[in-house]
Amino acid sequence: MVTIFIWALILSGTQFMIQVSDKFGQGLLYDFLTGKYFNPVMEDRIFMFLDLKSSTLIAERIGHHHFFRFLREVFKDITLPIMHHQGEIYQYVGDEVVISWQMKHGTHQANCISCFLAINEKLSSLASTYQETFDAVPIFKAGLHHGRVTAGEIGVIKKDIVFSGDVLNTTARIQGQCNQYDVRLIISEDTLSLLKDQCNYSFKRLGTCKLRGREQEISLHTLIDVDM
Repeated sequence: MVTIFIWALILSGTQFMIQVSDKFGQGLLYDFLTGKYFNPVMEDRIFMFLDLKSSTLIAERIGHHHFFRFLREVFKDITLPIMHHQGEIYQYVGDEVVISWQMKHGTHQANCISCFLAINEKLSSLASTYQETFDAVPIFKAGLHHGRVTAGEIGVIKKDIVFSGDVLNTTARIQGQCNQYDVRLIISEDTLSLLKDQCNYSFKRLGTCKLRGREQEISLHTLIDVDM
């Protein structure tokens, strides 16, 4: 009886840890358990905002219930490419996914860019399955930028680890320029300068624009000669 109780306790503990890990995301469970973010800390991070192209039209065409199943399948399929490139899923916001990297992980072999290409490749390989099942094929637009954030635990009855800083707003607005320039990926010049020695991709300067909410203009670039 004692042995059964011990094994039941171990099983329950394991299930609990899995659920907590699923809640906080890959890479953040240890930080949460050790109290790293109990007091706010400053970190430099790379962020990528992924936005599903034409999501409103897809939802209206296939119905919102079917669209939810579609989103759930998409988010499942892109998880492994994100983990493989050392990304941390920070948030799901509707049809948008926010991915974060510690600087050393995001710049290593240009993981933050390779991640987007791997996601694109994965979804392209499943295009026929998505078309048959949902009558829609997922395509993402992305914005990439880096900067300093304040990271810390927040909440009382529902705790979470939150990043706060201008980099989040800026990255979201960079992603919002994808439609204007009709491209799939836009990266800030500051972030691109960190990656040029880490990858063999070619880039094209899109121009300089003043993003809403910022005093200074920012230079934007996109990938070229890449099948997206």
